Amino acid sequence: MKAVVYEGVRTLGVRDVADAALEGGSAAVVRVTSSAICGSDLQMYQGRTGAEPGLVLGHEPLGVVAQVGAAVETISRGMRVAIPTHLYCGNCHMCDRALSAFCLRARPEGLGAAYGYAGMGDYQGAQAQLLRVPWADANCIRLPGEPGDSYEDDFVLLADAFVTGWHATNLAEVGAGDTVAVFGAGAIGLLSVYSALLKGAREVYCVDGVDVRLDKAGELGAIPVDFRQGDPVSQIRQRTAQPIGQEKLGGVDKVIDAVGFQARDRARPDTERPDQVVADAARLVNPAGAVAIAGVYPERDLAPRPGATAAGDLTVPWATFFGKGVTVRFGRTHDRRYTTGLRDLITSGRARPGTIVSHHGKLEDAPELYRRFESRENGVVKAVLQP
Repeated sequence: MKAVVYEGVRTLGVRDVADAALEGGSAAVVRVTSSAICGSDLQMYQGRTGAEPGLVLGHEPLGVVAQVGAAVETISRGMRVAIPTHLYCGNCHMCDRALSAFCLRARPEGLGAAYGYAGMGDYQGAQAQLLRVPWADANCIRLPGEPGDSYEDDFVLLADAFVTGWHATNLAEVGAGDTVAVFGAGAIGLLSVYSALLKGAREVYCVDGVDVRLDKAGELGAIPVDFRQGDPVSQIRQRTAQPIGQEKLGGVDKVIDAVGFQARDRARPDTERPDQVVADAARLVNPAGAVAIAGVYPERDLAPRPGATAAGDLTVPWATFFGKGVTVRFGRTHDRRYTTGLRDLITSGRARPGTIVSHHGKLEDAPELYRRFESRENGVVKAVLQP
């Protein structure tokens, strides 16, 4: 089968690799029809995660079941399925508590696992023609329709981006009438915006510094905030409409960090400042509000950029959070909590997350799409490969 393979820093190959195989009675093999490129794929592409040459990339697949093992009970050949990023056994102590991102059995040396991701288990990725799916009954999300139909871009985002955006709003406890600020207008930031609006937030601000991404945030219903025009906290404070009796607050109820450790230093845009968004969130969030950290913060950055360090430690304004009585939550997405509910929002017509998909290509286009995605060329917001 053909697959997108990491060969070195900013070097990808599209080459023939061994076909995915069942390797067990509880597994399935899925023929991939769409596989998205994620911002965390870029972290491997840039050499920041310790990816080894030969790793098949990708963790956002959609496809059709081609084979099933003898022990699989609810999944059969020909079914259309989405495959969540974090694979899990479905019946360990953590999975029983709906904490599937911390499955105890998926990775012997740690908690949780993911496809095509350095340090997250020995699982090849989904930017390929075929994908092996362990514990298929737990990990295959059944879908209606046919490959290539009008839901293709919506359903592929059930693997990660839509689910993670929704999870971010859950971490932030976004509810009806809330004011929300989302830092970052990549796929996760945009779908955090989208999810907050679906939940009834009255104002959602989205902070970024890339025109096409700010434009997309505006299309979704957010108020775009361009950090190139000045301190985004001050910009939001000047624009927030405070209800009668709440004028003294001046900030927002909920803040979502959808950037992570690669945040830009606004004072020196050519450098990174990993604590930039956390510091902004502390200034912006209202007393008794909540902050959700959905952006990635690794323990070590193996290729730090100017302004950043290898260590994952941050200086965090804990005293400000404490003084305001703010709830701060972090963490990977427990996909299985959300996938079927979000699928049903899509099929009912209430949600169309695929509106953020900006580009499509074949596997052979992956090296160029990665390059353009990293450099933000030609409006690449979310790219989907179709093997």
